[in-house]
Amino acid sequence: MMPLLKNKNLSNLSFSFWVGSICVLFVFLLAIVSFFWTPYDVTSLEISNRFKTPSYNHFLGTDHFGRDILSMIMVGTQTSIAVAMVAVGIGILFGLPLGLIAAAKRGTFFDDLVMRFNDLIFAFPALIIAILITAVLGPGAFNAIIAIGIFNIPVFARVARGAALTQWSKEYILAAQVSGKGTILISIEHIIPNILNLLIVQATIQFSLGILAEAALSYVGLGAQPPIPSLGRMLADSQTMISIAPHMAIFPGLFIVITVLGLNLMGDGLRDYFDPKLKVSNS
Repeated sequence: MMPLLKNKNLSNLSFSFWVGSICVLFVFLLAIVSFFWTPYDVTSLEISNRFKTPSYNHFLGTDHFGRDILSMIMVGTQTSIAVAMVAVGIGILFGLPLGLIAAAKRGTFFDDLVMRFNDLIFAFPALIIAILITAVLGPGAFNAIIAIGIFNIPVFARVARGAALTQWSKEYILAAQVSGKGTILISIEHIIPNILNLLIVQATIQFSLGILAEAALSYVGLGAQPPIPSLGRMLADSQTMISIAPHMAIFPGLFIVITVLGLNLMGDGLRDYFDPKLKVSNS
């Protein structure tokens, strides 16, 4: 059976997808450029230049230590994207196999075990779990990745299981079983290609949630630690100075909004692209 990703016309992608893609591309380009160049060194402190408003020399102004906010945002975006991307990768790496095995062994003890584990994780808010894990393991970007990734595992396990159960009941799966293919081979050759659309959409959603979670952890001091810039910590630093330097809070917050909004628009566009019936029902 042909995977659902094939025979798709890119012209059918919605306007929201392209708007979201532009926002995400802009943020990603800033993060990539920051690997090689930033307007100013983010580790250099110039107290004499602190609280500068946006100007030609500092396009987004400076913070309470005289650091260039644009440079801080560029490197901070790099940190947020890296943490969210690896966390989503952890969720897919462990959640997808769990979901596929649970679907293949539906009704067995393993299936019940996976679903009860999912229920246990979902019983607590994601951010609370992430804060608890990082509080136990200690603050830092690596522990933030582990905390966010752990919550992503049951998300992808549930999505993979639900989508795979639908596929297991179809005739082409029965034909594959009759031809002598085992469960693992069927899952790799037939199930995964036909649920890949749902996984892509879910990965986009979890990516945006991962960026929010990383910002929240950094805001409370459990994310990336100084001198590594972080958008969440920039917001935390600005909260007591918002009356004298509002640009310290506005620009990092704006970049978080642009990134998350762009990813959500991309996710909505991809969902409509892969399932046109949803687009019709929503219109």
